[in-house]
Amino acid sequence: MTDQQVVAVYDIESWLPPAQAAGVLAGEQSTGTFVRVPGESDALRERFGATVLDVTGLPGSGNTPLPGAVRPPGAGRRPHRARVRIAFPLHNFGPSVPNLLAAVAGNLFELREMAAVRLVDLELPAAFAGRYPGPAFGTAGTRRLMDAPDNTLIGTIVKPGIGLRLDELRPLVRELAMAGIDFIKDDELNGNPPHAPLPERIKAVNEELDRAADATGRRTMYAFNITDDIGRLEANHDLVRETGGTCVMVCVQAVGLAGVAHLRERATLPIHGHRAMSGALLRSPQIGLGPLVFQKLARLSGVDQLHVGGIAGKFYETDEDVVASVHAMRTPFLGGYEALPVLSSGQWPGIAHRTLELTGTHDLLVLAGGGIHAHPLGPAAGVAAMRAAWRAAAEGESLAEAAAHDRALALAVERFAGIRG
Repeated sequence: MTDQQVVAVYDIESWLPPAQAAGVLAGEQSTGTFVRVPGESDALRERFGATVLDVTGLPGSGNTPLPGAVRPPGAGRRPHRARVRIAFPLHNFGPSVPNLLAAVAGNLFELREMAAVRLVDLELPAAFAGRYPGPAFGTAGTRRLMDAPDNTLIGTIVKPGIGLRLDELRPLVRELAMAGIDFIKDDELNGNPPHAPLPERIKAVNEELDRAADATGRRTMYAFNITDDIGRLEANHDLVRETGGTCVMVCVQAVGLAGVAHLRERATLPIHGHRAMSGALLRSPQIGLGPLVFQKLARLSGVDQLHVGGIAGKFYETDEDVVASVHAMRTPFLGGYEALPVLSSGQWPGIAHRTLELTGTHDLLVLAGGGIHAHPLGPAAGVAAMRAAWRAAAEGESLAEAAAHDRALALAVERFAGIRG
């Protein structure tokens, strides 16, 4: 790779020989079409064409072929599988994430020659670092604003996710903040609904956080869901900042990477990146993007914190997938762009030990929704149980030993063990 090209890595399946299929992909996404056209000179192809760097066969029988995939007469029952690396000249699109995506993740998913195609990694040149500053806060900045220099960060999501009136939200936020929780966030479903308008919600929540901070000496970080049309993001962010808020949240796929970058240029608060709708791009092994690509582009665009699933979670990822995502989030690229991994989905105190063992780090923001709110003694006890479990994991004490002398933790184990396992 040179500083004048982007290298995209794909896992493909095709009944064509893999090198030929890779050539079709490279041509379609640069200078070619289904037939050579006037003006498509050798000189133009040389300067602007994408180049197949290498093709490596992959084992296994593959996935169910995509709808419309062409199987030539006489071809085998299953398509060939391969990992291919293709270099795209940077001058085709410049250091622009939207135009980069049009090249490396554009019409290739529609090609009939492809029985499966997934973009699994991107190698980006330094020019992108010059255009996109990336996370302004990351893990260190988030910890500084929370006044939490070490240990795993414990947070929650407002539950029920949608439907709470402001007079119901106030005491919930107050209880959680008084319990010493590090972080609270709006649910992704709760943006600017009539029953809890964003300006009024921001004011109410920040008042409760201020009262709790006066009592405890420490202010909980709250990520307000400001997801909206791009033209509203800056104004929504400013509403949060002007009333003393310390974090905003956007659904990355809903506002788009360009929307995140637009917000990053104007924001003075950390950006909490929610991955709502990402399964449509990331879940299938036969099409779309790999999580590494999404995480790189989200960090490049400016998120400081990003959801990566959860150990023993309720979503589709395996524990191995989640651990790989955690490590990727903490691994710099282009000299930086580290962001805080956020674990969510079915989190509860009983998986603290397993999570710490698998990830090997305390640089995590662990969000327990039902795992805190559904505690038999209420949300404050749910926070205490999460703290006790993570403290035990850090100190090498087993869950059973910790629960034997901590009633909140014991009740959490009794309540959730049969549900989450």
